[in-house]
Amino acid sequence: MERVPGRRVLAVIPARGGSKGVPGKNLAPVGGVPLVVRAVRACLAARHVTEVVVSTDSEEIAAVALAAGAEVVIRPSALSGDTASSEAAVLHALDAQAEEPDVVLLVQCTSPFVTASDVDGVASAVLAGADSALTVAPFHGFVWREAPGEAAEQPPRGAGNCATSHDAPARNGAPLPQGLGEGAGLGQPAAGETRTWTHPSTGTGVNHDKATRPRRQDRPQDFLETGAAYAMDTAGFRAHRHRFFGRTELVHTDPARVLEIDDPHDLARARALAPLLDPPQHPALADIDALVMDFDGTQTDDRVWIDADGHETVSVHRGDGLGIAALRRSGLPLLTLSTEVNPVVAARARKLRIPVLHGIDRKDAALKEWCAEQRIDPSRVLYVGNDVNDLPCFSLVGWPVAVADAHDHVRAAARTVTTTPGGRGAIREIAAWLLGPELNTPNTP
Repeated sequence: MERVPGRRVLAVIPARGGSKGVPGKNLAPVGGVPLVVRAVRACLAARHVTEVVVSTDSEEIAAVALAAGAEVVIRPSALSGDTASSEAAVLHALDAQAEEPDVVLLVQCTSPFVTASDVDGVASAVLAGADSALTVAPFHGFVWREAPGEAAEQPPRGAGNCATSHDAPARNGAPLPQGLGEGAGLGQPAAGETRTWTHPSTGTGVNHDKATRPRRQDRPQDFLETGAAYAMDTAGFRAHRHRFFGRTELVHTDPARVLEIDDPHDLARARALAPLLDPPQHPALADIDALVMDFDGTQTDDRVWIDADGHETVSVHRGDGLGIAALRRSGLPLLTLSTEVNPVVAARARKLRIPVLHGIDRKDAALKEWCAEQRIDPSRVLYVGNDVNDLPCFSLVGWPVAVADAHDHVRAAARTVTTTPGGRGAIREIAAWLLGPELNTPNTP
């Protein structure tokens, strides 16, 4: 990315190793890319950013950040606990710089869909004269807060929580409701009885008056802080030691990309959204050293025909065969890897003239052994699959790819997803990524 000449802009990405909500959160992959790497890439792609620093206490995160192109500042344990603020990490990173930047950014890797445009937006706001800036998204919701209940001598309408000074007597041999004596009406204390009622909690409008309900177009526009990116004038930040001061500019972003990862459910949502929100990432032939393919649901449409004698047959796509033949001629090592014991898997591999391992209980162990035998780095392997038994292999390789109709969990864990379903030309589509668009699959079976 061509940089904008002028003042220095330092992007600081806090990424400590400890996380209680999601262990190892900052290294968790979304769209096949660790969260910290996603943040580093967004900063490196921003035109205004001159330096990118990851602040961490983890050697593993440091190694990953360095490999992604960032500099690293090792954070002391005193600034790495649950109570340490992000501002403290940014100030520590500033102190480690040989030269003071004009603008300092705080970019959170827990916002997986932060973009270079977001980063440039907050940076340019401060470069243009704002003291601080943050990313926001338009928000139209009604926010409520729950206030605790209060004690009262008389019951509130519809109340059901109370305490009495004695046990209720029996009527016709059956216990009366708690707090009711002989002759007492429902909700009324008996003679000589002391009762204390607790009002249930009550809802209070935060950004609105609950007594009125204006139309959306009649309400002032509210904005939600996305948590993705902040920018501060460095001198002002050092003076205030807080990310907001002076004139704070709001940088509007796409609300569809607003997500902060604080718990496993957030991480699952991010992984499900990545194929929809991330720009397509297709490897080139120079990016991989081998292509490994699942069989059922990847080279087939996952259906099977069984005749009266119990013989199984499957359907394959001739376009996939054409793509595999082109890949074989290119010299790229190929492998079919399947748990299926049916001899049709081996028969198809013989037809395609590629090696096959099938009837495998643990595909990940077999893949690791094959890579070792072939002296291939798993991080340079493209593995294409469709179902949950492919997930262990996805964790091993650098290019996990799901076919279009793969299981949701598989799509979420993939680095990229084909537009073509399994058994309908998905392998030919991958061949087109690697060898050229002339191999693109037609829109017909």
